[in-house]
Amino acid sequence: MLPSLALLLGLPLALAAEPPTCAPLIPVTLNNDTIAGILGQWVYIAGASKFEPHQGELKALKHAVFSFFPGSHEDELNVTETMRMNETCITKNTSNIHIFRHNSTLVHVDDQVSSTAQLIQSDKDLFILKHLNNNFPGLSLSARTPNVSKEHLEEFKAHLHCLGFGEEEIFYTSEQDACPLPGEKTGEGGAEQQLE
Repeated sequence: MLPSLALLLGLPLALAAEPPTCAPLIPVTLNNDTIAGILGQWVYIAGASKFEPHQGELKALKHAVFSFFPGSHEDELNVTETMRMNETCITKNTSNIHIFRHNSTLVHVDDQVSSTAQLIQSDKDLFILKHLNNNFPGLSLSARTPNVSKEHLEEFKAHLHCLGFGEEEIFYTSEQDACPLPGEKTGEGGAEQQLE
């Protein structure tokens, strides 16, 4: 009886040591309601990418706020972005998001450069994107406010872990590095650049 008791007592420890099961990243179905739900301002919180060119960008990105507005076509959104790249604040008003409802993808077009992503199902106040870059995994987290709950951050980190990312590969932004938004008074720190 003692060996079976030892096995029973050891079972919870063995189960706890197993890695968490990885739930699939399910894209949001893009329809009029979901598109209306993403309009407005978002604060970029964190991101990770196995696509080498994006790793440098993520490392340089210290803070970002972006807003979506209806575009000139039903499946297009205009984007305003204010970000700090290293010590420089940049505001862009020239990019668009093209919405492809048939495969639930968003294509961000900035000048002649485009990037494709899928919005992943999550809390309505979170904006989790799975970036599609030549089979290199990438994921980013944005939220309606600069602070996310510990549970939401842990959910995001669990998704990253399932994609093969370690903690050292996740790049976080800081509200302390925020740039003034268009129309706000300019404060101290960093050069500013307006791109239109």
